[in-house]
Amino acid sequence: MERQAVGEAAAVSQRALDALVQRPELVLLIVFLVAAAFLGGRVLRRYFGRTAGDRLAAALAERDRVAVLMHPNPDPDAMASAMGVAAIAETVGTSAVIQHPGRIRHSENRAFETVLECEFDRIDRMAELETEAVVLVDHNEPRGFEGAEYVHPYAVVDHHPGNGEGLAFTDIRPNRGACASIVAEYLQDRGWSVHHDDDGRTVTPRLATGLLYGIQSDTTAFTRGCTSAEFDAAAYLFPAADADSLDRIANPQVDGETLEVKARAINHRRIDGSFLVSRVGELSNLDALATAAEELVRLEGVSAAVVLGEHEGTLHFSGRSRDDRVHMGKALQKALEPLSEASAGGHARMGGGQASLPAATDGGTPEDIESRLFDAMSGTI
Repeated sequence: MERQAVGEAAAVSQRALDALVQRPELVLLIVFLVAAAFLGGRVLRRYFGRTAGDRLAAALAERDRVAVLMHPNPDPDAMASAMGVAAIAETVGTSAVIQHPGRIRHSENRAFETVLECEFDRIDRMAELETEAVVLVDHNEPRGFEGAEYVHPYAVVDHHPGNGEGLAFTDIRPNRGACASIVAEYLQDRGWSVHHDDDGRTVTPRLATGLLYGIQSDTTAFTRGCTSAEFDAAAYLFPAADADSLDRIANPQVDGETLEVKARAINHRRIDGSFLVSRVGELSNLDALATAAEELVRLEGVSAAVVLGEHEGTLHFSGRSRDDRVHMGKALQKALEPLSEASAGGHARMGGGQASLPAATDGGTPEDIESRLFDAMSGTI
């Protein structure tokens, strides 16, 4: 039986060889297909085996110039991430300009910009973008300037949930605590050293300080939304970071109005259960609202706080939450929903909003608005 099977197999093989000899074009076709499969496999392995940092660098290298765009009123995480992406662009021969809509507010954010000597361009409309090749950092859909809806990002790097996509590159990781930790990973995977490197791939003290502070700030000193990736990035960046610069950013000087607004917020506070609302009246420094909200949410027995104040005909809101039941961004949206010419949003832990004073007046008395804020935080609306 075995001999018969072997004989039949040999006969089949011989017939196949005879067919190939009679038709040499089949031999060429087989050789071509084998070579294509081998080379194609190598190309696929090389492409899919690349790190995200390598793929971003390759996408950046395709452009002579890019605009690294931060979200409106950028925070340290956005600013640091933009610095990192711009640094990667420079190493592949692509010039980068960092831009943002809105203003850099809050004393911490202004200190970051000043201490690290950042050069950021403010824009109000799409036409002011440096180039059509826009790289979004720390957000995944353009917003906050005229014509934002017509911008099609070239690349996106973010840690917030969303459906935004880049034409050439997209890396959105909602599980990360900070966008800066993603950018730090790019640098590390591409072999950037925290010590001097002659090939130009060195994480400078300025960049290391910025990225480290961005991670620290967005995770509230590694206590909120933090993952092992943030600790790994911090360990990588720490040797090159400048301790004095970190201290100057974290502890900026506070202006007199900020202290005055804090005092008014404390004196005018209303508390219902564990929720607090305070109206501080007219103010010129909007950053003081956020500072006051951050201070008041730390009061014993308070789990969520909203501070509101008036500036140039607009009523502004800033909220903070330590309560897992209160998504501050959604709570403010609910509270301001009946008001025309009003907008609000934010994250679970922090949010903001604004409404024109005429619209706010049409929505009822100040007490009515405060009641809606309490209802929104308690989930009754």
